[in-house]
Amino acid sequence: MNKTPLRPRDLALAFIVIVVWGVNFAAIKLGLNGMPPLLLAAMRFVLAAFPALLFLRPPKVPLRLYLSFGLTMSVGQFAFLFTAIHVGMPSGLASLVLQAQAFFTLVLTALWLKEKWHGNQLAGLVLAAGGLMLIGSAHGVSMPLAGFLLTLAAAFMWACGNLVSRAVGRHGPMNQLAFVVWASLVPPLPLLALSGVMEGPEAISAALQNINLQTLMALTYIAWASTLFGYSVWNFLMSRYPVNRIAPFTLLVPLVGLSTGWLMFGETLQPVHFAGGALLMLGLVVNLFGAGLLTRLYRVLGGPWHRSRR
Repeated sequence: MNKTPLRPRDLALAFIVIVVWGVNFAAIKLGLNGMPPLLLAAMRFVLAAFPALLFLRPPKVPLRLYLSFGLTMSVGQFAFLFTAIHVGMPSGLASLVLQAQAFFTLVLTALWLKEKWHGNQLAGLVLAAGGLMLIGSAHGVSMPLAGFLLTLAAAFMWACGNLVSRAVGRHGPMNQLAFVVWASLVPPLPLLALSGVMEGPEAISAALQNINLQTLMALTYIAWASTLFGYSVWNFLMSRYPVNRIAPFTLLVPLVGLSTGWLMFGETLQPVHFAGGALLMLGLVVNLFGAGLLTRLYRVLGGPWHRSRR
């Protein structure tokens, strides 16, 4: 099965999901034009849960994992991400910086689960850290420092959610989409409470009373296209092919996010952003494929040398 190529239909589905997820950042920015960020995040999960939960049974997972997943992957990640874009973080650059979650996950698993790092993972971490430092150093009008830091906070919360997902996986095979849908019941109340405190009842009331078609379409896209369609297709592909065949497709999300931000909003990057982004993506590639490349290099260079010694 590892050597089976992706069927043309499945390959097309993978690219469709990547496009949907990449465009999602622009949809968030459009939605924020008519609704405060924390309220938009709350409404996203209301739509993600209803009416989908009427058709999906909740997986048999402890309540604490539903709560942990909802508070980290959902409340934490999207409260920070939506607020970051609200304060001026370019949507395309947000899609790139958010990929730091892979390296936060690496650090957290080493600290919390005592997993050892491999050489390629450490090299990827160093490259990604250098890329993030370059991107952060170029803060200004086109990218406020607060937006960059909030996006990093979102990536960190995503990484925390990845650890929860690991714990969920120990409860055996399940419908992952059903878990995501039922876990979506957790975020609305905390997000609405945060919105009431930080954005105010007046802002909430005004946004709901004056919701326009653009905001409604953006909200529908975020909840149904990005979440329900995206996750259902992604889980389908992950169930048919090895993880290492499917996961690398996510490296294309920033490419779509950056292109969409440029086409829709005229977002432009400084040279230092391109340099930092290249280092970050190189770090991701080294983290994903470095071990295999080193093994192949060893076989090509080391194999003949060892044979000659014998």
